[in-house]
Amino acid sequence: MDVLVLASNNAKKLKELAAILAPLRIRLLAQSDLGVPEAEEPHPTFLENALAKARHASRITGLPALADDSGLCVAALAGAPGVLSARYAGEPSDDARNNEKLLAALTGVRDRRARFVSLIALVRHPEDPQPLIAEGEWRGEILEAPRGSAGFGYDPLFFDAEMGCASAELPPEIKNQRSHRGAALAVLRERLLREIQKERQG
Repeated sequence: MDVLVLASNNAKKLKELAAILAPLRIRLLAQSDLGVPEAEEPHPTFLENALAKARHASRITGLPALADDSGLCVAALAGAPGVLSARYAGEPSDDARNNEKLLAALTGVRDRRARFVSLIALVRHPEDPQPLIAEGEWRGEILEAPRGSAGFGYDPLFFDAEMGCASAELPPEIKNQRSHRGAALAVLRERLLREIQKERQG
């Protein structure tokens, strides 16, 4: 698996994931570069959506595929926006409108606890019965106004108390170490290393 297809058309996500996987010498290709259209994401859980996207990309390309389904879960909103994070304010997806809607939903709310969740699924082939699954979380709070200009999505509103700043104020290398996606990929890296060792042992 020295080449993987990323089942996403998000250029920022591709850059972030590619940087995290680079030490394993795994090359990540965007599905858009291989003519793969976006998959449907009708499921209520991150796991189901990640698997659907990975299988879709693998089926069309014939290559192993990796999909990340991630989002923001806010305690006071019963876990919303959750799997609808990218489309929280409707289609087409727009980060600014999503952030505005989130702030409006939390007007006057004191409990601003939230967590970013990332669920990564990697399939070796479209019908892989034992996909590699990894999950990561990043806990924080929702700010009352955006801060910072880095990152994407809800990063300007997500406050990391330990770092004392918003996700959008963190340098990319620090964000990759602390983020939900970074945590999930750390788990995935270990599983990939075990897979490689098994292959070498025959």
